[in-house]
Parts: sequence; structure tokens; C-alpha cells
Amino acid sequence: MATAIRLARRGSKKNPTYRIVVADSRRARDGRFIESIGYYNPQGDPSLIVVDEEKAKKWLAVGAQPSDTVRKLLALKGIL
Repeated sequence: MATAIRLARRGSKKNPTYRIVVADSRRARDGRFIESIGYYNPQGDPSLIVVDEEKAKKWLAVGAQPSDTVRKLLALKGIL
């Protein structure tokens, strides 16, 4: 199973918030996921990024591939 660390959209119309999730790469964007490892709220100033560093490192160690956006967020938090 190919796993991906990516964003799943939550929130209302024109007010997005995102969960950072580990999911099977073949699943839908907002579909079933394996584990939630954090969240991202781009609406604030500055944007709010909360990531469980221990879980993120565990999933990266077993081969989960982060999406481009999640890679940037993890780099901002100092995890990558």
C-alpha cells in the first residue's frame, strides 16, 4: 500500500481549514484516512500549523510520501 501524507479539506465555503492526514494514495482527497497527524489553518495571520512531530517522523521513516504542500509545511515546522 502506497501511503501519502496530504491535506484533507474541512471547514465551510470560502473558509477552508485542513487536516494533515496519512492516507492510502488511491483514496479520495477527503475520503478515508489512516491517521490524522495535525491541522493547518491558512486563514489566520500568521497561518496556524500544528503537527505531531513524533507521528510525522514515524510515517516518513516507514516510507509515506508527503505532497508538495505538506512538504513545505513540514519544512516550516523544522521536521524535514
